[in-house]
Amino acid sequence: MPVPQSTFRKALVAWLYAAALMHLLAGITLSWAGHSGLLDGYLQNIEQAFWGAAVVPATASAQQVWWLALFGATLQSYALYMLALVHIGNRLKSAMPWAWIIAGILLWAPQDMLISAQARVWSHLWLDGLALLLLLPPLFWLYRHDRRTSLIDHAPSDAKHA
Repeated sequence: MPVPQSTFRKALVAWLYAAALMHLLAGITLSWAGHSGLLDGYLQNIEQAFWGAAVVPATASAQQVWWLALFGATLQSYALYMLALVHIGNRLKSAMPWAWIIAGILLWAPQDMLISAQARVWSHLWLDGLALLLLLPPLFWLYRHDRRTSLIDHAPSDAKHA
């Protein structure tokens, strides 16, 4: 039995709310857990990409934790904007918020992937690819669904009955 479109739409919106909240949680973690040991494996992966087998100077490690904290704060801001756009898109059933999120992802992903590939940080390519796979299909579906619904709702009354 097929799932009604309204139920499917609600599930996709819930997924996007969860994704935005995960971005917020990840941003908080990146900002505040750098010295906790929680991110040591990730930080070592980055260090190996830049330093190879050489001993990493303590100042370089400290600088990396600092940059990671700054990125975490930026990610928190992105997550808040994403939450707002998901809320607006859900509330208004408008295609425009979905289009803005899609545009932001399409602006970010190729650059992030290119910069990561240049630095040979392959874990970022995998993570970026996963993000694209998990976010773009629901966003494109919501964009098309809400655009179609909006066009029908705003059509002249005689066109609705044709």
